Amino acid sequence: MRYLSFRDLQAKLGGRSRSSVYRDIEQGRLPKPIKFGHRLYWAETDIDAAIAAHAG
Repeated sequence: MRYLSFRDLQAKLGGRSRSSVYRDIEQGRLPKPIKFGHRLYWAETDIDAAIAAHAG
């Protein structure tokens, strides 16, 4: 499984701003991150599923 850093996530979402990404997380449109040490990561499969679910 591949994990995305915040910058990877922003790039995958087309360069969305930090505030837009966190708003989507708060509103449940994106999954919550996994914390490794002091950094946040997202499972790429979870992000792909969230994008597919809201693409319709």
